[in-house]
Amino acid sequence: MKIMDDIIYKVENNLDPSEFIDVLNRSTLGVRRPVDDFNRIKKMCESANLIVIAKLNGKLIGVARSITDFAYCTYLSDLAVDKDYQKKGIGKRLIEETKKQAPQAKLILLSAPATVDYYPKIGMKKHNHCFILDDISELK
Repeated sequence: MKIMDDIIYKVENNLDPSEFIDVLNRSTLGVRRPVDDFNRIKKMCESANLIVIAKLNGKLIGVARSITDFAYCTYLSDLAVDKDYQKKGIGKRLIEETKKQAPQAKLILLSAPATVDYYPKIGMKKHNHCFILDDISELK
């Protein structure tokens, strides 16, 4: 596959929020992220301490945005691949490149409903002990 040879994967220290919004919208993740709130997306880009991108001919086609301590855990918060490039191994490669940056850290992610069957296919294990708190008022 010639196209796969032309994709550049790299750690990105200054992800442009507009580019991030664009790739979120071109993936299945845009409906689950605050793409209409530029300032929130900007803060997401600035605060993540590990971002791996995939570019093809200068165009951002994939992003793996994570928060990590580089020793114990890496939370891969956003894995987005442009729909036109899905099912070509780009998501798996973004996960691989993320893991390489923190090899001792356990990589953790929460799957979007549309991709819940994808992760076991690439060798990730399902974990049933995750808890989420959206609003502090929900604490009892």
